[in-house]
Amino acid sequence: MKKALLSSLGLAACVLCTAPAHAHFMMTYTPETYMQKAENADFRLVFTHPTEAGSVMDMGGVQEFYAMHKRGDNLKKTDMKKYLKDITWANPGSKAPAYAATIPAKEIRSMGDHVFVLIPGYYLEKEEDVYMQQISKLILNVGGAPTSWNEPVGLPTEIVPMIKPYALWTGNIFQGQVLSKGKPVANAEIEVEYMSNMPNMATNTMPKESSVDYKNPSLVTQTIFADENGVFSFGIPKAGWWGFAALGVGPDTEYKGKGLSQDAVIWVQANDIK
Repeated sequence: MKKALLSSLGLAACVLCTAPAHAHFMMTYTPETYMQKAENADFRLVFTHPTEAGSVMDMGGVQEFYAMHKRGDNLKKTDMKKYLKDITWANPGSKAPAYAATIPAKEIRSMGDHVFVLIPGYYLEKEEDVYMQQISKLILNVGGAPTSWNEPVGLPTEIVPMIKPYALWTGNIFQGQVLSKGKPVANAEIEVEYMSNMPNMATNTMPKESSVDYKNPSLVTQTIFADENGVFSFGIPKAGWWGFAALGVGPDTEYKGKGLSQDAVIWVQANDIK
């Protein structure tokens, strides 16, 4: 849940929740972020609370869904929106429109990094009377060749990883830099959640049972801050999926006459050493 929305006009409008709540996360999910060779990739695009299978929200449609891949010195953009199919995603006690996509192997046949970008529509958070738009990235690698994982892809706001997001061991320090219009965002607020209720791709659901016993509500959503260069660090304590959402860092601050929190999201996958 948003802790604050800061207007670019200098008006500090702080909207506080009176009780602990799960964070909103635009979930761009595929089971594996590394492929030895290209094969069909199954995606789910869901706006939800991934920790403890919280409520599902209507993301307001999809403006863009595409992948960026480096060819020589240039990044090539491939539209993936044509592969989207409407679905209903259901968590215990909540359901909402979402999207599925099967990306053909031919679209990711080239070795290297494929940066998947989701630019959704707008969601009205009624409790706070502000709109939210979470621009999400996920980096899929084919064949192990690093090409562009640490480069910006020109989004209004984005998190650029400083360690390969598909090559994380448990215990690694994940670092990223928060950008808005290509410039670092000093002191950006970042919410962090672990996907403790793994998506069921066959049923488009999350189970009620969590893989983590959260001893207190403060452990569900962790909050960290970037430094003056927009750089943040987070130790990965457990294998699986971790989401990072930089809050209100985008250049757009208003939509339909209401405040807008335009956020940058990235998902990374960590593995245990066996």
